[in-house]
Amino acid sequence: MYNLAVNTRILHYPITGVQRYTLELLKRWPTGQYTLLAPGDSITGVRGHLWEQFVLPPVLKKRFLFSPSNTGPLAVKNQVVTMHDMAPLDHPEWLNPAFASWYRIVMPRLARRVKHIIAVSEYTKSRIVYHSGIAADKVSVIPNGIDSIFAPHSEEDIKAMRSRLGIPSARYVLSLGSLEPRKNLNGLFRAWRQVAERIPEDVWLVVAGGKGNKRVFQDIEFERLPPRIHLTGHVADEELPPLYAGAFVFAYLSFYEGFGLPPLEAMASGVPVVTGNCTSLPEVVGDAGLMVDPYDDTAIAEALLRMIESRELRLDLSKKAIERAMDFTWQETAIKTWNVLCTLMD
Repeated sequence: MYNLAVNTRILHYPITGVQRYTLELLKRWPTGQYTLLAPGDSITGVRGHLWEQFVLPPVLKKRFLFSPSNTGPLAVKNQVVTMHDMAPLDHPEWLNPAFASWYRIVMPRLARRVKHIIAVSEYTKSRIVYHSGIAADKVSVIPNGIDSIFAPHSEEDIKAMRSRLGIPSARYVLSLGSLEPRKNLNGLFRAWRQVAERIPEDVWLVVAGGKGNKRVFQDIEFERLPPRIHLTGHVADEELPPLYAGAFVFAYLSFYEGFGLPPLEAMASGVPVVTGNCTSLPEVVGDAGLMVDPYDDTAIAEALLRMIESRELRLDLSKKAIERAMDFTWQETAIKTWNVLCTLMD
């Protein structure tokens, strides 16, 4: 058996989805059975990619490599790479041009060269196969998991969180903002404008996350938002579980997801979701939420209205959401990933 090395270059970046995935696997794998390989200092950007392509291969020697974050060294065949989505190839217009160009070069070539690929959804697998032309059996689908901190919370915890974040009402629809156009905040705001005058005045839309930069949010006018929208700004990780749990509806109308962790976190918290009906989201949500065309503002508005007005619907979907979320655990993700690596190293 080869010795296993894990490419942890990505852990030099702030913790987001891909970094979380890597950390969740590592803390569940048997200690002493692998080596972490990363740059000696906080190398990011172009230097990080250069390290991965040119410094990592000779350091690796004869070890088998696991690269958990979309890319890896093209020179290394004895490698498994996890690909979380194919957005740079499917929608390069949403991304930084230099970032998109690099990933469009590397990802298809890497898929054809490495020993095996892990995809986080069937949808992502289909896009990998499409863009690289590889056989479908070269890709294993292993879904992401969910942290146990996402669960129903006490009213006391929720009230304290609302106070800290300045949320003006106990009845709020939650959405997570992002620095990516694919998250479709514009469509959500347009739909909310249709809904706001038809619902009780104590119901607010709360959007968690920063406003972003002008290039990304150039079409959103934050100074002229529809009524009763509260922007929290950046939310610390420890605030997210009670923030989810305090919502009575979660709205996530993304155009494109390789997996879609936020709806699953809301579901585990017992919150019914309104989400898009495309890409990987149906795989995650199943029948435990309302799915609509994210390009149809009126359909979004009507789904939000149904959810806000019907307590019976919310209770039914809340129960289904908790049950479905139990099917996704990081323990299962870690075990299945470890088994794939061990099989290929034999």
